[in-house]
Amino acid sequence: MTTPQEIENWIKAGLPCDYIHVEGDGQHFEAIIVSPEFAGKMRIAQHQLVYKVLGDKMDAQIHALSMRTLSPEEWEAQRG
Repeated sequence: MTTPQEIENWIKAGLPCDYIHVEGDGQHFEAIIVSPEFAGKMRIAQHQLVYKVLGDKMDAQIHALSMRTLSPEEWEAQRG
């Protein structure tokens, strides 16, 4: 069974992350991902970057992944 920590490690291995947190039950996961790679990109493009990093794992090991993706600037603005 896939763990949230494994997903975090897979994403961090392929995408520079200022912050990442993944929660889940082994099949359904939720992630907050903050990366400078997201700056200036629309949400769909941000999510596509994460899906590209995860590759075949999205079909084989992760049933569902809900993401909140932000650039470092967006993250700081939301944290106040």
